[in-house]
Amino acid sequence: MNHISDIQQLESQLRSAMLNSDINLLDRLLSPQLIFTNHLGQVLGKAEDLHAHSSGLLNITRIDTLAEEIRLHQETAIVSAEVNIQGSYAKTPTNGRFRFTRVWLHRTSGWQLIAAHSNLLA
Repeated sequence: MNHISDIQQLESQLRSAMLNSDINLLDRLLSPQLIFTNHLGQVLGKAEDLHAHSSGLLNITRIDTLAEEIRLHQETAIVSAEVNIQGSYAKTPTNGRFRFTRVWLHRTSGWQLIAAHSNLLA
Protein backbone atom coordinates (compact mmCIF):
# COMPACT_ATOMS: atom_id res chain seq x y z
CA MET A 1 0.00 0.00 0.00
CA ASN A 2 1.40 3.39 -1.02
CA HIS A 3 0.42 5.88 1.67
CA ILE A 4 1.52 8.90 -0.42
CA SER A 5 -0.92 7.78 -3.09
CA ASP A 6 -3.62 7.25 -0.43
CA ILE A 7 -3.17 10.79 0.89
CA GLN A 8 -3.18 12.28 -2.62
CA GLN A 9 -6.51 10.51 -3.19
CA LEU A 10 -7.90 11.76 0.12
CA GLU A 11 -6.82 15.32 -0.67
CA SER A 12 -8.61 15.04 -4.02
CA GLN A 13 -11.74 13.70 -2.29
CA LEU A 14 -11.56 16.54 0.24
CA ARG A 15 -11.39 19.16 -2.52
CA SER A 16 -14.34 17.54 -4.28
CA ALA A 17 -16.34 17.39 -1.03
CA MET A 18 -15.60 21.08 -0.35
CA LEU A 19 -16.60 22.12 -3.89
CA ASN A 20 -19.84 20.16 -3.77
CA SER A 21 -20.60 20.69 -0.06
CA ASP A 22 -20.81 16.90 0.12
CA ILE A 23 -21.69 16.51 3.81
CA ASN A 24 -21.60 12.69 3.74
CA LEU A 25 -18.08 12.62 2.30
CA LEU A 26 -16.90 15.40 4.60
CA ASP A 27 -18.35 13.50 7.56
CA ARG A 28 -16.26 10.44 6.62
CA LEU A 29 -13.06 12.41 5.96
CA LEU A 30 -13.13 14.68 9.02
CA SER A 31 -12.23 13.32 12.44
CA PRO A 32 -14.69 14.02 15.28
CA GLN A 33 -11.69 15.61 17.03
CA LEU A 34 -10.95 17.97 14.10
CA ILE A 35 -9.28 21.29 14.94
CA PHE A 36 -9.31 23.69 11.99
CA THR A 37 -7.79 27.16 12.35
CA ASN A 38 -8.93 29.26 9.40
CA HIS A 39 -7.21 32.26 7.82
CA LEU A 40 -9.15 34.59 10.17
CA GLY A 41 -7.73 32.85 13.23
CA GLN A 42 -11.06 31.20 14.10
CA VAL A 43 -10.86 27.69 15.51
CA LEU A 44 -13.55 25.37 14.17
CA GLY A 45 -14.46 21.79 14.92
CA LYS A 46 -16.07 19.20 12.71
CA ALA A 47 -19.64 20.28 13.54
CA GLU A 48 -18.93 23.91 12.61
CA ASP A 49 -17.23 22.91 9.38
CA LEU A 50 -20.10 20.65 8.35
CA HIS A 51 -22.63 23.36 9.27
CA ALA A 52 -20.84 25.96 7.13
CA HIS A 53 -21.27 23.65 4.14
CA SER A 54 -24.77 22.35 4.86
CA SER A 55 -26.22 25.81 5.61
CA GLY A 56 -24.78 27.41 2.47
CA LEU A 57 -22.75 29.83 4.61
CA LEU A 58 -19.65 28.59 2.79
CA ASN A 59 -19.83 28.30 -0.99
CA ILE A 60 -16.64 27.26 -2.79
CA THR A 61 -16.85 27.42 -6.57
CA ARG A 62 -13.27 26.61 -7.54
CA ILE A 63 -10.12 25.13 -6.01
CA ASP A 64 -6.88 24.99 -8.01
CA THR A 65 -3.94 23.24 -6.36
CA LEU A 66 -0.69 25.05 -7.21
CA ALA A 67 1.67 22.96 -5.06
CA GLU A 68 1.39 20.04 -2.69
CA GLU A 69 3.92 18.34 -0.44
CA ILE A 70 3.20 15.25 1.65
CA ARG A 71 5.32 13.95 4.52
CA LEU A 72 4.64 10.65 6.24
CA HIS A 73 5.45 9.96 9.89
CA GLN A 74 4.28 6.52 11.04
CA GLU A 75 0.46 6.77 11.32
CA THR A 76 0.39 10.47 10.44
CA ALA A 77 0.57 12.35 7.15
CA ILE A 78 1.25 16.07 6.95
CA VAL A 79 0.18 17.92 3.82
CA SER A 80 1.28 21.41 2.83
CA ALA A 81 -0.74 22.74 -0.10
CA GLU A 82 -0.89 26.05 -1.90
CA VAL A 83 -4.25 26.62 -3.58
CA ASN A 84 -6.29 29.27 -5.34
CA ILE A 85 -9.85 29.33 -4.02
CA GLN A 86 -12.88 31.14 -5.38
CA GLY A 87 -16.09 31.32 -3.43
CA SER A 88 -17.91 33.16 -0.70
CA TYR A 89 -18.47 33.07 3.05
CA ALA A 90 -21.71 34.61 4.31
CA LYS A 91 -22.23 35.93 0.76
CA THR A 92 -18.96 37.90 0.95
CA PRO A 93 -16.44 36.98 -1.77
CA THR A 94 -13.55 34.95 -0.39
CA ASN A 95 -11.15 34.60 -3.27
CA GLY A 96 -7.41 34.23 -3.03
CA ARG A 97 -4.30 32.16 -2.74
CA PHE A 98 -4.12 30.12 0.45
CA ARG A 99 -1.58 27.86 2.14
CA PHE A 100 -3.07 24.91 4.00
CA THR A 101 -1.35 22.57 6.41
CA ARG A 102 -3.40 19.44 7.05
CA VAL A 103 -2.71 16.51 9.37
CA TRP A 104 -4.20 13.12 8.48
CA LEU A 105 -4.21 10.35 11.11
CA HIS A 106 -4.44 6.66 10.20
CA ARG A 107 -6.82 4.69 12.41
CA THR A 108 -8.16 1.15 12.11
CA SER A 109 -11.13 2.59 10.15
CA GLY A 110 -8.78 4.42 7.75
CA TRP A 111 -7.38 7.92 7.35
CA GLN A 112 -9.15 10.99 8.78
CA LEU A 113 -8.28 14.66 8.83
CA ILE A 114 -7.57 15.60 12.44
CA ALA A 115 -6.05 19.09 12.17
CA ALA A 116 -5.78 21.86 9.61
CA HIS A 117 -4.56 25.44 9.40
CA SER A 118 -4.92 27.98 6.60
CA ASN A 119 -3.25 31.27 5.73
CA LEU A 120 -4.23 33.79 3.11
CA LEU A 121 -1.15 34.55 1.03
CA ALA A 122 -0.34 38.05 -0.20
